Amino acid sequence: MLETETETSIEELKPTNKTQRFAQWLMDREEKREKKDSSLEGLIKLNVLVSFLTLGLVGGFETVQLAVSLIPYLG
Repeated sequence: MLETETETSIEELKPTNKTQRFAQWLMDREEKREKKDSSLEGLIKLNVLVSFLTLGLVGGFETVQLAVSLIPYLG
């Protein structure tokens, strides 16, 4: 019985020795780390937004304008 093209390509992608399995594990770990980093970036953006909203509620709109105008001087 003949194998289809996809079955052959899937078998070719399977790691066969320890070095290939280790390389695959490293690539999988890096993908997970990238996903984690992107979720952290989202949390940081949310934190900045909530901070500005809190600043606006406590100090008023003028305080938020002042804080936004000072952002270029922070870097």
